[in-house]
Amino acid sequence: MSIDNLPPLREVIAAHDLRAKKALGQNFLLDLNLTAKIARRAGSLADHDVLEIGPGPGGLTRGLLAEGARHVLAVEKDPRCLPALQQIAQAHPGRLTVIEGDALDIDPLAHLTPPIRICANLPYNVGTELLIRWLTPPAWPPVWETLTLMFQREVAQRITAAPGSRAYGRLALLAQWRCEARIVMDLPPEAFTPSPKVSSAVVHLTALPEPRYPADPAVLERVVAAAFNQRRKMLRAALKSLAPDIEDHLRAAGIAPTDRAEQIDLERFCALARSLATGPASSG
Repeated sequence: MSIDNLPPLREVIAAHDLRAKKALGQNFLLDLNLTAKIARRAGSLADHDVLEIGPGPGGLTRGLLAEGARHVLAVEKDPRCLPALQQIAQAHPGRLTVIEGDALDIDPLAHLTPPIRICANLPYNVGTELLIRWLTPPAWPPVWETLTLMFQREVAQRITAAPGSRAYGRLALLAQWRCEARIVMDLPPEAFTPSPKVSSAVVHLTALPEPRYPADPAVLERVVAAAFNQRRKMLRAALKSLAPDIEDHLRAAGIAPTDRAEQIDLERFCALARSLATGPASSG
């Protein structure tokens, strides 16, 4: 079954000799029913521009266009994929722009008109770095409304993890401070060509109008980084480099100095960041 009048993806890959390259983190999703399903998980696309990173032969690109995206901007590093993507652009005049280049080096905003959604089967080797960039813009709220992104399932679990779980850490706190984050799809290795060794999952993140709790982003990042860099240590030891009176700051935030990082929820990490930002804690 096809979602458009273009050839099946296996034919496209054969015609353009698009064997996936491990060095580029490529694992192609060839089932157009699945790519359309992922596009639907992004929400209504009819009045949105969509940024897609790493479209490869264009399976998700076709899904986004079939689901009514106003305009898709696809950023692709692999020049072998460009002819296949141009074929899609010709079938959807004016609705697909393809840029050749590294997503880590390109500012796509000049090519996008708000409202903007980001939807991508991210290359495994740059997925987490791109997510962190999107979660840490200079100002909030960001230019995008939602992120619908495929990751290795282990990374998806780290994004959506709750306190007390093994996956809970910096990525969960960073994502959940400013977003609603949930896993909306699971995909087995055999859904991809070539099949990766791990399962994948699609995470949907919706930007909140403002962070859940007030905190200076730079201070919060320092606190969380120090806490989880030595997650086996009690916080009074892991955070001692942040302030000489760190135990007073911990108590002021409702945290026992003997607690460990994975026990502390987002609200208390933000309270600790606020306490540290104000200077010496009051021990009274």
